[in-house]
Amino acid sequence: MKIQSYFSLIKFSHTIFALPFAAIGFALAVWFDQYEFEWHLLLCVVLCMVFCRSAAMGFNRYADYKFDGKNERTAQREIPAGIISPRAALDFVIIMSILFIATTWFINKLCFYLSPIALAVVLFYSYTKRFTSLCHVVLGIGQALVPIGAYLAVSGEFSVTPIFFSFIVLGWMAGFDILYALQDEDFDRSESLHSIPEHFGRKNALRISIGIHIITAILAIAVGFYADFSWVYWIGCVLFIGCLIFQHAIVSVDDISKVNLAFSTTNGVASVVYAVITIASFFV
Repeated sequence: MKIQSYFSLIKFSHTIFALPFAAIGFALAVWFDQYEFEWHLLLCVVLCMVFCRSAAMGFNRYADYKFDGKNERTAQREIPAGIISPRAALDFVIIMSILFIATTWFINKLCFYLSPIALAVVLFYSYTKRFTSLCHVVLGIGQALVPIGAYLAVSGEFSVTPIFFSFIVLGWMAGFDILYALQDEDFDRSESLHSIPEHFGRKNALRISIGIHIITAILAIAVGFYADFSWVYWIGCVLFIGCLIFQHAIVSVDDISKVNLAFSTTNGVASVVYAVITIASFFV
């Protein structure tokens, strides 16, 4: 079976959303808090990010393949289309999970002990649409583990500043996942699946997403003051907030045709630009 099918299964290109925040967590420990830089730790952080996310996405596709087959938007995904069998997808998830936990062993004991908990959170998300409209928040919590996890890999201890970034990721991810879920509002309702759009309707879902992103913007500003970052950080902060504003400007109650532009392109740009400039600010 072609490896490209598995890359497509897990939407490997979407790794760009969270990987920059792993870079922030790592750089925050090394260049801002002055922990020792080690190449093997950087490699392990990247591998953990890839393995854990691959397990989470693969499991999400496995858990939802029957629903995906009924949904016109998702019917051509690899499992319902017959490109990858459910068993093969589950085997892939198990392999990625084992590799993730094994890799944490080479980082430090704290990361190793916490790895099953982190894995449980990101896998648990796949079932939350069955019983709660807060599934978007659970997704955000799973992604929020990225910057603090990368920081712990270097430092071996918790700190307030990376936790700020974790909450930024939580709000950012939950907010735009609500926008993404607008596409399946009617389908979710027909299948008794839960989401903010399904429960509150399109107009209120947009308001909730905006509210969450306002909180996210406040947190991005707050961490700059709390950590006393240099002036360079504020450039990235403004651009990041600008991306949040832009995605809400192109998605409205009457027109959700640009949801994918808001979801993929805008958020990919937002995370990369914000991370690059934030990391650059550590050197000024």
